[in-house]
Formats: sequence, structure tokens, C-alpha cells
Amino acid sequence: MTAFIVGRMMIHSRDWMDEYFSRIPDLVARHGGAFRVRGGDPVALEGDGPLPDAAFIIEFPDRAQAQAFWASDEFQALAVLRRSGSTLEAILVDGVA
Repeated sequence: MTAFIVGRMMIHSRDWMDEYFSRIPDLVARHGGAFRVRGGDPVALEGDGPLPDAAFIIEFPDRAQAQAFWASDEFQALAVLRRSGSTLEAILVDGVA
């Protein structure tokens, strides 16, 4: 069953972004994933929580591949870089069968 990683990101500085975003698409693809949403300018439709600066949805063939991507040494190294200038909330969910 298809699985998705859904994220909401608050950006505090931009120093890390060039390196991170130049490397992350290829890494996602090598793990069988594809960005379905990647960008900024979120608009609130309901709720009163703070809007993120950017949001993303990455599709994977299944949960195992999504979890392997997230746990990979290469992604975790990029996550350390990302954390130097942002805060991320991310969840893993199943697609519709």
C-alpha cells in the first residue's frame, strides 16, 4: 500500500537550504519516493494553529520504503543540516487502498 510522509516546516534561517534542497530530491528518488507537494505559501482553510513556512508530501510505494528513507544514514545527515535552521513536524500515513 502506498505511504506518504507529510511535513510542515518552520524556517528560522536559510543558511542550510541550498545544500539540503540540492541533495534531497535525488535521495528521495533513490528510495523509491517522489515529491507530490513541495513548497511554500500555505493558506489556512480551517483551524487556528500557526501556518508553516513550507509543506511537503512525499509518496513511497509502501511504509517500509518510507521508513527506510527516513532512517537512512544519508537522510539523517541531511536532517541534522535541516535542523540547524528549521523546525519540522512530519508524519507517516498510508494511502487509500
